[in-house]
Amino acid sequence: MKNSTETTSIVWFRKDLRIADNPALYQACSQGSVLPVFILDQQTQKNLGQASAWWLDKSLQALNQLLHGKLNIYQGKPEQILSKLAEKYNIKQIYYNTVFEPEVVQQDKLMIEHLAEQDITCTTFQSQLLWLPATTVKSDKTPYKVFTPFYRNGCLQSVPPRKPIATPATLNILLDQDNTTTLEHLHLYDAQIDTKLNPHWSVSPTGAHEKLQIFIEQHLDGYQQNRDFPSMSATSQLSPYLHFGQISPHQIWHAAIASQAPAYEIDAFLRQLGWREFSYNLLYHFPTLPEENFQTKFDNFAWLSDDSLLHAWQQGKTGYPIIDAGMRELITTGYMHNRVRMIVASFLVKNLLIHWHHGRDWFWNTLVDADLANNSASWQWVAGSGVDAAPYFRIFNPVLQGEKFDKDGDYTRTFVPELAALPDKYLHKPWLAPESILKSCNIKLGKDYPKPIVDLDVSRKRALAAYKNL
Repeated sequence: MKNSTETTSIVWFRKDLRIADNPALYQACSQGSVLPVFILDQQTQKNLGQASAWWLDKSLQALNQLLHGKLNIYQGKPEQILSKLAEKYNIKQIYYNTVFEPEVVQQDKLMIEHLAEQDITCTTFQSQLLWLPATTVKSDKTPYKVFTPFYRNGCLQSVPPRKPIATPATLNILLDQDNTTTLEHLHLYDAQIDTKLNPHWSVSPTGAHEKLQIFIEQHLDGYQQNRDFPSMSATSQLSPYLHFGQISPHQIWHAAIASQAPAYEIDAFLRQLGWREFSYNLLYHFPTLPEENFQTKFDNFAWLSDDSLLHAWQQGKTGYPIIDAGMRELITTGYMHNRVRMIVASFLVKNLLIHWHHGRDWFWNTLVDADLANNSASWQWVAGSGVDAAPYFRIFNPVLQGEKFDKDGDYTRTFVPELAALPDKYLHKPWLAPESILKSCNIKLGKDYPKPIVDLDVSRKRALAAYKNL
């Protein structure tokens, strides 16, 4: 029997597709029954990359199961849909967790004003980040532009991240019986991408926590050294789960702290969460970051336009094995090891002198963890146009990087199998292999594997000259 003081409220799911450590859901459930809602607006659908759209669909399937098949899915403008639902069910309270993306922040502001006119209250919570961007500022209230002081002073000297909130003890969920929109109606992905990505990921909160557990038990002790070696799978691979909120940063933070790993290993890992916070801090304070060079002098940079070189990079056919392994890992799995991301990004913007926008767009469409803050800040970092950017003279040499971080070639041979038979000595520079060795390995450069699309030394000097001209 329903308590007379209980109410029905709407919980609006967005980048928090889980029921544990979900403050909006927890608060709503403590008040009474809940109408759980997910709304796909036209702009969001238009902006979604293919891999992210696939991940979102799988995430919503998993969330719907956790909500006993009662997730209400809609397509349209959030303020209109929420307004109609509130009127239909006599709801006066809407709960949701904040999304820290400039466009969404602006939309939320207008929506709150619109709903307030109907005497509907929006109550917001913080679960996407460990610290609010508005609070992690310098003493003069200006934002940090360098990572280390941001993390050490803005974050670690602030209030520690709260502990995760429990799953609501009771889920009294309402289903909008008149709603005919289903997940299938959203047409988020095609069968081809599902066939490609599905074998590599378990897209659910359970899958996220299994990843976390495996990482803590098998890889956290040794993380600081091993994280740079792509064949070791020593990173957590939690970034796609974090993006759509199938696991919260608070759950990860406290699980790492509670582990038995050495303190310096835990610190090294938590620092990666700090980088995520820094990216969102930049996006919050500088909302044009995804499009505009933070350093305006780059507006006149002499970028080159070459579709054939760009296509070779995208498809992993540059003639540089570690580059091609990374780009093919991305095509195959929707993911790329972090060290390799830096190598391939440096190659695009410095060796090829192709605008970072092209790299940003390709990653946005192909990465399952495509994230507006991370993608924007990271590409600007590599290009040198962002805050706390990589020095212009830092140009990763893909041969040396391959020999250092994939010495035995396990990673490269996995994704560039046509070079698998090459001896380690020549794996990362096949063009230097004697013809007799290439022949014995059944490799003809230019046919079985591309010749290098640019000369490393020449392209490095060209990049240094272009950067110095700034």
